[in-house]
Amino acid sequence: MNRQITLGVRAHDFPEKNIEALAAHIEEKGYSCIQLALAKALPDIHSGLGSITPGLAKYIKETLSQHNLSIAVLGCYINPIHPQEGVRRQSLERFKEHIRFARDFGCSIVGTETGSMNEDFSYHPDTHSEVGFNLLLKSVAELVEEAEKFGVFVGIEGVTSHTVSTPKKMKRVLDTIASNNLQVIFDPVNLLSIENYKKQDDIIKESFELFGDKIIIIHAKDFIIEDGKMKTVETGKGMLNYELLFKLLKERKPYIEILFEDSKAENADEIRQFVYNMYDKC
Repeated sequence: MNRQITLGVRAHDFPEKNIEALAAHIEEKGYSCIQLALAKALPDIHSGLGSITPGLAKYIKETLSQHNLSIAVLGCYINPIHPQEGVRRQSLERFKEHIRFARDFGCSIVGTETGSMNEDFSYHPDTHSEVGFNLLLKSVAELVEEAEKFGVFVGIEGVTSHTVSTPKKMKRVLDTIASNNLQVIFDPVNLLSIENYKKQDDIIKESFELFGDKIIIIHAKDFIIEDGKMKTVETGKGMLNYELLFKLLKERKPYIEILFEDSKAENADEIRQFVYNMYDKC
């Protein structure tokens, strides 16, 4: 069957830390694309600020291509509202470096979450304040300005405990920084919590209503409620309404790339078959 969706994984969820072995393993499991966070997936390759070159990017691109893989997202997950200005500045410069070389990797999207006022991304009340939000706007606007120069997309991902914690806040960022080079990496589980998970259908629908036109990549995982807490699990093993998600994707984004999070290599066939069965059903 000729399906429109393309399935991939985060490279750092696989155990290999050598690009050749990593690519071979991901190809063996039947995936077509990856999210590549250099520092996490390939720690033996120095990827700090000032170290990326066209040669490195092309080497990685060509190695992946030999295994029928491409990079869907170049992950550069920084804290754009880091409380220390010096650390924040270095992070923004590192992200901009990823933007400048993204095309050499064969990729058009550089992605990040929207940060916390705590250094370790844990919950901080000021993260959801106007101070935190305005700092995020300043950081993202700077990244988008760089992306516009190089024909690359900045993909931002909302999380309930981070600055962009709701669909409405995501819409506000997109409206304020009115650029086609700012897009959304949509992970519906990230916008759910123990307080709102029973309203997941409303949250998914609201997201598509407010910024469906800006969704550029899907992150896929699942969740369960255990001991009164929300816990993430592998795709298809929890409570997320994938039928609703795929119905909306078929209507609005039929050729989108879906990247599995926290996937285990040994469960690849099972997860992929679940997604195909659910997508075909919708």
